This record gives sequence, C-alpha cells and structure tokens, in this order.
Amino acid sequence: MNINQNQKRKENKKSKKFIINNILNLDNNHDNFIFKKHHNNRNELGEGKTNIKKLEQIMAYNDQELNLLKYKSALKYDKRTYCDYYLSLIKAKHNLIFSFYYTNDYNSRIIKINLFFIGFVIYYTVNALFFNDDNMHKIYEDKGKFQFVYQLPQIIYSSIISSVLNSLLKLLALSENVILKFKKNKKIDELDKRKTDLNNKLHIKFILYFIVSTIFLLLFWYYLSMFCAIYRNTQIHLIKDTLISFGLSLLYPFGIYLIPGIFRIPSLSHKHKRRKKESKLYTISKVIQML
Repeated sequence: MNINQNQKRKENKKSKKFIINNILNLDNNHDNFIFKKHHNNRNELGEGKTNIKKLEQIMAYNDQELNLLKYKSALKYDKRTYCDYYLSLIKAKHNLIFSFYYTNDYNSRIIKINLFFIGFVIYYTVNALFFNDDNMHKIYEDKGKFQFVYQLPQIIYSSIISSVLNSLLKLLALSENVILKFKKNKKIDELDKRKTDLNNKLHIKFILYFIVSTIFLLLFWYYLSMFCAIYRNTQIHLIKDTLISFGLSLLYPFGIYLIPGIFRIPSLSHKHKRRKKESKLYTISKVIQML
C-alpha cells in the first residue's frame, strides 16, 4: 500500500510540474501553437491530462485542413494513401454523404440536412424553368412519351445551373471556413475578442442563410404550384428530369474525385521532394478538388 501511495504522489508531482511550470506546445497544428494553462485547484490539476488530450483532439487536422495544406506542410504532415485521400473528398463533396454521414467537420449537421433538401428543390425548380413551348409541343407529338435523348441537353444545363446555385447557398450555410480561419490563428492575444467576433460572424451567416433560403422556398413553391396547375400533362416529365439531374449530381463525384489523387499522391511521395514539377502537380490536384 505504501508503495502505491508513493507512486501516486510521484505522479501527482509530475503532473503539477508538467501543467503548471511548462508550456504546452501543440504540434498537431504544426505551426508552433502555444497554449498556457495555470491550475490553482487540485481538482483542476487532476483533470489536466484529460483537458490536454481534448485540446490535442480539437487542434488536430481534419480532412478538410489536410486537403488545403500548402505543399511544404503537406510533404511533412499528409501521410494518407490514395484511397484515404479519395474517401476524404467523397465525404466532403458528395451531397448525400456530406449531409447525413460525415461528421468530422465544423458545420452544423442540421443546416447540412436542410441544405440537402433545399438543393433538391432547386433542381426541381430549375428543371421546370427549362420547359417552354418547344418542349410542350414535342411532348404532345410523342403522345406523352419520355424521350431521354431529347431531354438530355436540358438535364445537363439544369444540373450545371443547380450546382452553381447550391454552391452559392453553401457560402452562407456552411461555417467550416470561418472556424478554420479562427483555428489557424494561434495568437492568444485578444482571444476573447476574436471568439466574440467569430460568434457574431456565424450568427450573421446563419441568419442570412435562413432568410435567403426561406425567400427561395417561397418563390419556388409559388412557381412550381402555378406550373404544375397549368401544365398538368408535363408533371411526369418534370419529375423524371429532376430525378435524373439530381441523380447525376450524386454520381459524378465518384468519378471526378478519382482525378485529384493521381496528381497529389505522386507529388507528395516522390523521392526528389520540393521540386517545381511536384509542386505544380500538387497545385493541379488542389484546383480539381475544388470542383
């Protein structure tokens, strides 16, 4: 018993020296982040190691941060394989996975789910906007049959426009970029002020998002109600066009995000690192992954 008590005393002394007298250098963010924490209460001293582990987890890179690293930093810290990198892009870029499955980010899950359904409404409305007199006449000539080849250009155009509108709406809805900027700044000076500024920015973003999205939904609801009431015979065609264009948006990420890793992984694993050629390959991969 005396031996165990002596060991506990030694461990307590070590933890006190470590927490009180030392400065914690968190190399997880690899930019000499310095965090100073003084403990004056014995209960706080006992929780010191737990708090440090939590802080290390918070400051660790997530997938988005690794994907956006500068070339020199990526050479040092990004040790992922091609498959790991590909999966990180799928989780962050695929609408369905991003909204309902991916949690290793700094975005509100409720807002992501809300954004997913609003995105579907955008696809529905944009497809309706492409129906004109020529489409109506073609449907009449084909006696209501759905002609995929004839509708294909309309489906492609509506998919592109809908993707652009969704991307613009994401600028208001998603909070990760703002939080990553806050996290990247390691200065402890005026931390409370910066935290208040961050909260204010997020509140403004979310309020604007809900205002804009509500206006969009009201306008879309009005237009779609009028359209479906007037052109009853085209509703099936509209639903098919919408499902196909929305389905394409869920399929193309699996193909297009195979490409960035072809440039990124060789640029980071090449024996002759930090050469201009490898740096250019890395830049190309970052441009493609933004699509």
